[in-house]
Amino acid sequence: MGANTSSKSLPFDENEDVTFDHFEILRAIGKGSFGKVCVVQKNDTKKMYAMKYMNKQKCLERNEVRNVFKELQIMQGLEHPFLVNLWYSFQDEEDMFMVVDLLLGGDLRYHLQQNVRFQEGTVKLFICELALALDYLQSRRIIHRDIKPDNILLDEHGHVHITDFNIATMLTKEMQVSTIAGTKPYMAPEMFNSTKPTGYSFAVDWWSLGITAYELLRARRPYHIRSNTSTNEMAHVFKTATVMYPAAWSKEMVTLIKKLLETNPDKRFSQLKDIQDFPYLSDVNWDAVLQKRIMPEFIPTKGRLNCDPTFELEEMILESKPLHKKKKRLAKKEKDTSKSNSSQAYHLQKHLEMLQRDFIVFNREKVQHQHNKTQEHAALANCRGMHKDGQNNNL
Repeated sequence: MGANTSSKSLPFDENEDVTFDHFEILRAIGKGSFGKVCVVQKNDTKKMYAMKYMNKQKCLERNEVRNVFKELQIMQGLEHPFLVNLWYSFQDEEDMFMVVDLLLGGDLRYHLQQNVRFQEGTVKLFICELALALDYLQSRRIIHRDIKPDNILLDEHGHVHITDFNIATMLTKEMQVSTIAGTKPYMAPEMFNSTKPTGYSFAVDWWSLGITAYELLRARRPYHIRSNTSTNEMAHVFKTATVMYPAAWSKEMVTLIKKLLETNPDKRFSQLKDIQDFPYLSDVNWDAVLQKRIMPEFIPTKGRLNCDPTFELEEMILESKPLHKKKKRLAKKEKDTSKSNSSQAYHLQKHLEMLQRDFIVFNREKVQHQHNKTQEHAALANCRGMHKDGQNNNL
């Protein structure tokens, strides 16, 4: 990502907006409360991406439009080797689309369900890569709030990438957040602290990293908390439960996870420096980690999508409005001029029109191209300045 692109070889018309028609739909690979994900190929460059799409009407009905816009706003400002980066966002009359990096290695939840047992060396590298990603988000004042195996994808070489900024939030100055958001088994104790309702900050993501690291090593989480566990029960669990650490784990790994699972956020490891200064990681070449020069021990199966195959079956058989038939469906809808005059339909249409107006369109190729042009102009101006100086010196 971020490779220089000269204006001569630019694979698109600068004035043309990227739309659904610029992609070929290949297959469905996932779904969530937000919508669905499929593999697509861009027609001009033949590059493969993952396309996340959300039905507008459902987003309005569930009051999720604000979250979608917030996610888009956050993602368009991010670019990092260990994040799933946004490339394009656009819409049509039915759906909103986000086109992101395609990671062929599947998410860590899928591998846990396939009974993969991650070795300590693998988890150690995961922690380092995720710590760099969290440090980057922290520098942008972003709390992800949903770090868990489901939201960590592997590329084909086995490196981790954080995805799904659906409930991420951005801090302003030194304020803390008090809204309870996340997936309960991975949420930090301070989110449920009723005796000290001062809110929480970046440390919640590092707690979630600790829970995730423990789960990857042991195939179960350290605390017996489920999605239906009440907040009072959770507060009780954090006060009374004793976390068990298997004897087979190294003392250094146990100490590191304990530092991440410190219930007091002020004492918890919650920044990159904490991790880098820890003796267990003193031998780590952090530049090599950032440049993905350290090869993971666990490499996902190549030549296949590491995901549940039923997503594709559901899309083909059960979906009433499958994505691969969208173009035909919209063409037919355009011909059909009959409109409902009901008040409900009118108001829905008005909301859809507002959504259409406010939607955030993004094209990373254009952003990078403009950046490259600016750099070229600056370099040219610099050369001219040097040439002028040279002439003056000669005089």
